[in-house]
Amino acid sequence: MKKTVSIILAALMIVAAFVLTGCKKADDTTVRIAALKGPTGMGIAPLTNKENYPKYDITISSDPSAVTASFIAGEFDIAALPVNVAAVLYNKLEGDVVMLGINTLGVLYVLEDGNEIGSIKDLAGKTLYATGQSSTPEYVLNYLLEANGVEGVNVEYLAEHSELATLMAEGSVKLGMMPEPNVTATMVKNKDLRVALDLTEEWSKISETKLIQGVIIARRSFVKEHESVIKNFMTDYGKAVELINTASDEACQMIVDAGILPAAPIAKAAIPRCNIVFITGNEMKKAATAMYEVLFDSDPKSVGGKVPGEDLYY
Repeated sequence: MKKTVSIILAALMIVAAFVLTGCKKADDTTVRIAALKGPTGMGIAPLTNKENYPKYDITISSDPSAVTASFIAGEFDIAALPVNVAAVLYNKLEGDVVMLGINTLGVLYVLEDGNEIGSIKDLAGKTLYATGQSSTPEYVLNYLLEANGVEGVNVEYLAEHSELATLMAEGSVKLGMMPEPNVTATMVKNKDLRVALDLTEEWSKISETKLIQGVIIARRSFVKEHESVIKNFMTDYGKAVELINTASDEACQMIVDAGILPAAPIAKAAIPRCNIVFITGNEMKKAATAMYEVLFDSDPKSVGGKVPGEDLYY
């Protein structure tokens, strides 16, 4: 009899434990994510497949300012944005921003129709057309020129990457600085162009810090309320980046299907120069902090007036 009672009690305990566990619902929150066309958005392409990832509502945009405004308005929970914009948002939103990871390293290149440019110093006395004024590309270029003691460079900034790409493709501009994937797309149209300078390599010659251009951020309030969702996203995003970096036909088509790039061949050629990564934890904190110090020294406004505090980093 005692044995029977013990068995019944044990069974009831197991049932009770199962019921209690079953009552804890999984967090099925739909995550609203914004990403930009180009390298900062390429890593997220696999997650735009709603069949495989139904809980991610991803918006792909070509306008960083529009994404920034929407993030401020609370319309997105996570966003892939330029590194300096993350700092500006952190300061503007009084710390309600968390950096989940670095997702893009340097993607800037100087293209030349000719063979005069072999180092940063060769830019002295030249007219260089560029894009990205008052943003990371301008600050990176200024830092490299100053660090190398290069003077007399006339930098002509154009508003759009596409405008400079068109001018270089048709041969109207012989020397220009632009990011991938514009580099690849432009070189396809004008076979006389070559990559004269890789600014990531030039950066590494004079700095111990990583050249960072894109990051993944989230609203701190969302992170606190949905910790398990954030952890799942980071796992999914890490796998997505690994897949994209294979530059397989499947990965390249994903980028096209997501509306991030117009053609798979361009994606395949551009991926090796896009430096798509997912750096998290202490490595992220160390690299981003150093990058923010460089940007702050270049122009305090570039990071929103001050270097973000340590609480920025997830």
